Amino acid sequence: MKRNLSLILVALALSDVLYAQANLEIALKRGSKGELQTRDQLQRLIKTYDLAKWTFTRSILIDEEAIPHSHPVLTLSARHVKDDELLLSTFVHEQAHWFLTQNQKATEDAKKELRAIFPKVPIKPPEGASDEESTYLHLIVIYLEYRADRELMGELRARQIMEFWATDHYTWIYKSVLERPRDIGNIAFKYKLVPRVLG
Repeated sequence: MKRNLSLILVALALSDVLYAQANLEIALKRGSKGELQTRDQLQRLIKTYDLAKWTFTRSILIDEEAIPHSHPVLTLSARHVKDDELLLSTFVHEQAHWFLTQNQKATEDAKKELRAIFPKVPIKPPEGASDEESTYLHLIVIYLEYRADRELMGELRARQIMEFWATDHYTWIYKSVLERPRDIGNIAFKYKLVPRVLG
């Protein structure tokens, strides 16, 4: 009897995860070939990886001319149509922004502590984000991206992705997360800024 009940609970939990992942709304800005390919690629990744823990908004826009961003609608470009793992990493990065927005007070408190560890940060691309506040925010976002990448793809591939990003954009931020994940992670855990699966 206990075994049957356990199996039923597991099946229900799995069906909730699959429903949540299948329930993403993916719109295309232009309907171009690159956008169609990226949509198909993202749908395949959603079926391949358990992204329930890392999904905080269900509305996705694919715009081949956009720089990926989280708000007001999570927007992905078609840049990584030939690299599943870079697209997946970008997706969880933008989802992390939504998670932190939903935990605004804790995020602000965590940023204050990060200022003590990193008193001087770059405030312009490519080393930093668009300003000081955004650079501190991205230390948490990118820590969460790294954590998600490790859980989804394994330590080796996650590190390779982070090292690639550290030469591509937010270069100082990605390097700092790679060099000091424990320091940033301790702050994220302190303020309960690490997503967990509810259940």
